[in-house]
Amino acid sequence: MTLPAPPVRFNFATQVLARAAAQPDAPAFRDDTGALTYGALADRIRRFSTALAALDIRREERVFLLAHDGLDWPVAFLGALHAGVVPVAVNTMLTVDDYAYMLAHSRARAAIVSPALAATVAGAMARASHDIGHVIVCGTPATSGTAAATAGLPGRLDFASLVSEAKPAPAPADTLADDMAFWLYSSGSTGRPKAAVHTHANLHWTHVTYAQNVLALTPQDTVFSAAKLFFAYGLGNALTFPLSAGASVVLMGERPTPQAVWKRLVEQKPTVFFGVPTLYAAMLAAADKPARADLAMRVCVSAGEALPKELGERYTAQYGAEILDGIGSTEMLHIFLSNRGGTVRYGSTGTPVEGYDVELRGEDGATVADGEIGDLYVRGPSAALFYWADRDRSRATFEGAWTKSGDKYSRSADGYYTYAGRADDMLKVSGQYVSPFEVEAALMAHPSVLEAAVIGTPDADNLTRARAYVVVRAGVDANDALADALKAFVKDRLAPFKYPRQIEFIGELPKTATGKIQRFRLRERAAAAAR
Repeated sequence: MTLPAPPVRFNFATQVLARAAAQPDAPAFRDDTGALTYGALADRIRRFSTALAALDIRREERVFLLAHDGLDWPVAFLGALHAGVVPVAVNTMLTVDDYAYMLAHSRARAAIVSPALAATVAGAMARASHDIGHVIVCGTPATSGTAAATAGLPGRLDFASLVSEAKPAPAPADTLADDMAFWLYSSGSTGRPKAAVHTHANLHWTHVTYAQNVLALTPQDTVFSAAKLFFAYGLGNALTFPLSAGASVVLMGERPTPQAVWKRLVEQKPTVFFGVPTLYAAMLAAADKPARADLAMRVCVSAGEALPKELGERYTAQYGAEILDGIGSTEMLHIFLSNRGGTVRYGSTGTPVEGYDVELRGEDGATVADGEIGDLYVRGPSAALFYWADRDRSRATFEGAWTKSGDKYSRSADGYYTYAGRADDMLKVSGQYVSPFEVEAALMAHPSVLEAAVIGTPDADNLTRARAYVVVRAGVDANDALADALKAFVKDRLAPFKYPRQIEFIGELPKTATGKIQRFRLRERAAAAAR
């Protein structure tokens, strides 16, 4: 089947405006402060487009979008696209140093910020090497203290006033489908964060490849994403997909704790839910989790890290809905390898999403045989153009039509892909590759284990051995007897050389804002303990 391509002259905001024209009174977004219909959303998008022009922010210039999920976020993002201005969506959980770098790197002409982030932004602006120009404060101040903090920002403007006082723009910027549309900063774990430059067409492509063909979203769906809008995963989940399909969206500004997530799932009754493995595990472990009858989920999605087989099976057994595990990336914008409803194979990441080609390559660059571990490469229409002002890392990742994901996978004879780990997290034990994820999944199958992470550490002979960090379930006694039992448990399920020689019990695993385990923090912990 040929996937529908956008026209050559294309602005993604027009795709949303067309949907709004068809269903102006349908609910688009709701959060804890109110709701927006599609018609109201379209009006605000066009007004913010005009407001940006009035501030003399021109096409292809950048605006910094540092805001918590709420009704203003999609208006700011889509209004910027409508104007041909480039929104730079930024993680709200970083440091002043991170933001100072990103402001300078993007040369942003304005910053759109939530009141609670005002002090952090002010500190970053003080270090910036150029004049930001305008700070537009969106959302509702949480306290009088945050309101006072925003009042002291240089160039401060009020988002609501800008939108309400502007006239709706008569037409969007005449952009091309391949024009630069927005930036997303990827992880900075290997140096400074990289700015992946995405096009207007890329948003369209993720919708037709994944939301239509895998999720089959309709206007009758209500979606809720625990992953925030500033992530590539969350942007598709809670903006691109539902607005293109005519569905409604539940937004949540607070942190996605199990209690906060269950509250929205019970009260708002979303039919499609997007989470990450660590959140699903915490949700199942919550003492006050709801009954199946209290929910309306027809399908769930997981990404960010591979979903352990046992966790997916337990969730579906308890709540009925399948979890479609998949892998995407900031560089590819959303999921390109996924399970499908009705054919879910827990423990695997599924098969390529239509529109994407996947290859597993060995160290010599040749494709590996089924069953062997190789580096995952992907080719598809939603790939970023490059990393802004970063030629070396662009060349290392974008190899012609192919993107190197940095993940290790194996492929079964019938075409299902199984995650082995990040390339830099793989272990070589007794001369053989060991997937840390495989060992973690075996540990998590034990009834006493809530979470596990595995790293490689040198033994007395300087040989690499697997070391596991384990979080036990509530009420479980973490002692030497349990550690010995877990080692034996893994030995019974995997090849003997793969079992963890050391097990350390830990209260909480270090994680990124997306819920990914930070194994480098565990390596630092192990190294410090060895000194």
